[in-house]
Amino acid sequence: MTELYPALKMLHIGCVLVSGIVFGLRGVAMLARSPWANQVQIKRLSYANDSVLLGAGLLLMLLTHQYPGVTPWLSVKLSLLVVYIVLGIFALRRARSYARRAAFFVAAIAVYLFMFSIARTHHPLGVLGLL
Repeated sequence: MTELYPALKMLHIGCVLVSGIVFGLRGVAMLARSPWANQVQIKRLSYANDSVLLGAGLLLMLLTHQYPGVTPWLSVKLSLLVVYIVLGIFALRRARSYARRAAFFVAAIAVYLFMFSIARTHHPLGVLGLL
């Protein structure tokens, strides 16, 4: 099973990048007031990619025996994932004003980058833990 690790890790990383790029593009489109941001096809692409991302992440967790509640960096990363999802929902759909949508979008991007930092460093504080 460990022979699957390199391919699974690359799949996970690729999906992370696609997820961030699609969210970023949708957010920029939303800020430009483009209807493209909420087209059904784009949403479906995002949902499909995020489903593969989640599945790959769960398989990596099982392969490496690193579990939330036991592995501090993973616990923080998954907690921030919930925050990122909520911020993304408010940025793209729920916030009532343009200014709030923009603020939620910037906050979501910041959380995404911090989660990426945590994943790269395997430290709960990400790059801040290396200072």
